[in-house]
Amino acid sequence: MRSHLLNDTTAERYRSSVTEGVERVAARIATTSRPFTGISVDDLAPRIEAVDLDEPLHDTIAALDELDELYLRDAVYFHHPRYLAHLNCPVVIPAVLGEAVLSAVNSSLDTWDQSAGGTLIERRLIDWTADRIGLGPAADGVFTSGGSQSNLQAMLLAREEAAKAGKPATELRIFASEVGHFSIQKAATLLGLGEDAVIVIPTDHNKRMQTVALARELERCRDNDLTPMAVVATAGTTDFGSIDPLPEIAELCEQYGTWMHVDAAYGCGLLASLKNRHLIDGIERADSVTVDYHKSFFQPVSSSAVLVRDRSTLSHATYHAEYLNPRRMVQERIPNQVDKSLQTTRRFDALKLWMTLRVMGADAIGELFDSVCDMADDGWRLLAADPRYDVVVEPQLSTLVFRYIPESICDPTAIDRANLYARKALFASGDAVVAGTKVGERQYLKFTLLNPETTVADITAVLDLIAGHAEQYLGETLDRAS
Repeated sequence: MRSHLLNDTTAERYRSSVTEGVERVAARIATTSRPFTGISVDDLAPRIEAVDLDEPLHDTIAALDELDELYLRDAVYFHHPRYLAHLNCPVVIPAVLGEAVLSAVNSSLDTWDQSAGGTLIERRLIDWTADRIGLGPAADGVFTSGGSQSNLQAMLLAREEAAKAGKPATELRIFASEVGHFSIQKAATLLGLGEDAVIVIPTDHNKRMQTVALARELERCRDNDLTPMAVVATAGTTDFGSIDPLPEIAELCEQYGTWMHVDAAYGCGLLASLKNRHLIDGIERADSVTVDYHKSFFQPVSSSAVLVRDRSTLSHATYHAEYLNPRRMVQERIPNQVDKSLQTTRRFDALKLWMTLRVMGADAIGELFDSVCDMADDGWRLLAADPRYDVVVEPQLSTLVFRYIPESICDPTAIDRANLYARKALFASGDAVVAGTKVGERQYLKFTLLNPETTVADITAVLDLIAGHAEQYLGETLDRAS
């Protein structure tokens, strides 16, 4: 069984096994005509449950054949131009190459003696990102598993900074947009503040935080002897791609002495944009920023980071263990990334972004992200001119939220059901994948456009498919009612 260990004696076996796996994936990608096969849970689950994991196949080819049947054939393929659902991007080849390298070498980025060059590469990328944001010479950060972890760490740092000022946890409040990410409420709970500590700020008709309402709530907080711990601005909300008014929020945070966090998990692609960077002006005034390269830098999951203006604040996440990162290492200037991370063992995910920048460059990433934003503008014009649809807001990034409206006046709940049905039927067909959300109490559909290969023709075709499914549902409903 030692023949399966990757070492100097098995290098050729490693090469042939990985090559065979890559060939299978490449073949699937080359021949995939739909983003999904439409297979149901009831059909797929029994096949996977039938596999006896205590009886190995003892053969790589046989295992890959089985994997093709159980996974590759029915996977949801984000590279397909009619995958329009969630914040999943197609990936660039240099990043996939980086993934292959980091998995094989298997560095752990917690300490220098487990990663060496990997530590320095990650630190260099953090500096590069902080410079793109404009956080200043004292900035720092660390790679994370994703936006939720980045937001959690940012809220931890904000809480600890408030505690330094002698503020009790029961009096701390976080201010977040009504369309901000749910991870802020989760972070408040995990940090012992409770969901009630999050004060929800309403948005305007463009789904941007209302700064007048924020100012009112900050003042009310102070009047009630509560402490405004943090304001969470969003640069690219999950549902609408909306960007909060960052300069105005920064002014309020300065006025009230409040930590400003910008959740730019989605909008961070603008850091590389050649023409839309101005949309996130004001982000440079943040105390912390979340970025998800695996959303808008076309990186494989996971590739994310949290950045801070003042590196000293990261010490709130620092703990020392004699076996790992004893305090003497600080004096010896040994760079241990675990000193600023919530994780201990951690993958070298930074390598994927490094390879992307070294092969393609930031401008190429920016061009790709700009192209999907342009496509969203085209899609918005299509929807605004189509009497079958109601579209919510003009996009700032690459998200479109809309709702099928039948020609005849219909009960709103029936329209809700028709839109839900259309989404489900479309997924079951495998012809396209779209997302859904609620606006107020009504059901809407959502395109998240992150594939530069998606065209106006694709959007038009999917809209026709949605309308067809919705009309079929409403027609059948009327037939049953009569």
